[in-house]
Amino acid sequence: MQASATVKTNLLGLHRPALERYFADLGEKPFRARQLLQWIHQRGVTDFALMTDLARDLRARLQERAEVRAPRVIREQVSEDGTVKWLLSENGGSAVETVFIPEPDRGTLCISSQVGCMLNCTFCSTATQGFKRNLSADEIIGQVWFAVNALADPRLGERRVTNVVFMGMGEPLLNLEAVRPALSLLRDDLAYGLASRRVTISTAGVVPGMDDLAHGDEFALAVSLHAPTDELRTRLVPLNRKFPLADLMAACQRFVRVHHRRSITFEYTMIDGVNDSRREARGLVRLLNGLPCKLNLIPFNPFPGTPFRPSSPEVIYEFQKVTRAAGIITTVRKTRGDDIDAACGQLVGQLLDPSQRRRVVQEQLARQAMPA
Repeated sequence: MQASATVKTNLLGLHRPALERYFADLGEKPFRARQLLQWIHQRGVTDFALMTDLARDLRARLQERAEVRAPRVIREQVSEDGTVKWLLSENGGSAVETVFIPEPDRGTLCISSQVGCMLNCTFCSTATQGFKRNLSADEIIGQVWFAVNALADPRLGERRVTNVVFMGMGEPLLNLEAVRPALSLLRDDLAYGLASRRVTISTAGVVPGMDDLAHGDEFALAVSLHAPTDELRTRLVPLNRKFPLADLMAACQRFVRVHHRRSITFEYTMIDGVNDSRREARGLVRLLNGLPCKLNLIPFNPFPGTPFRPSSPEVIYEFQKVTRAAGIITTVRKTRGDDIDAACGQLVGQLLDPSQRRRVVQEQLARQAMPA
């Protein structure tokens, strides 16, 4: 009988402590981890044979036992406004979408943490497609690795990734096991070296995850709010049944205390006739009172089959006037990449078995010691 092939360890998703342990198991010194981090993440090298400051015998052992496997591109689309969307192939035939948004003073990469999404927010195209699985750490950081190297192509203007936001497919705080090492690599000076304010994690309000990640990790927090009352928010964000606004806002207050009053960004999708009246604006002012925060108003991005429509610019302006008058820094997000379905809430990818969403939600919440 033919012996089965050795399963190789993908080193792409190992942060510095994990790489140091990996090399210790090989009988190597910790500085080998530092060398490898720079080769992979700063120089974009995946072939161990080209890592010339590693000993020849170590390179040979790595070739036998390990690999640096990044996702491959299935499709690339470039918007008229310069936004780039990639459909990337991950393990097991899954695919996710990753978006790069160029601006004059920054280049923001929007990455996914799950294949699909399990939260079923009613205004989000990704949620309507169902959920397949969590991404691994190498699949998450692989999106960054791919984008950094792809953007070196002169055809795309040789743009740099200066900011990373976990705002693509999925709920990051339901995949902390993989998000933590990816976050560590984004912040590591030997990998991507991004300042904490340039790495944003967006959540729909997974309270235990907010508390867990806030201790020991430096990042910017964005909360998908979308409504000032429990009744309306539950309609838009079903997770609100488990973590109502009182619990969510208490978690935000704890985050602010841990992070020395760092401001939280609240995301609010503006949906015509649903959550965009002056009454909702005043309710939002009351809800956010006393909390260091910024408010980001996002015009709803339509998708096939949705019953919702975007609020008019005039209504958004009136809403913004109310919150600004109360002293809340309020911006209106400019829609980018909507001609290639790369705007907020439009990412889809390739998903399987949407009927499994409820079971997987229960499993993920149970892992965080939450009541089912």
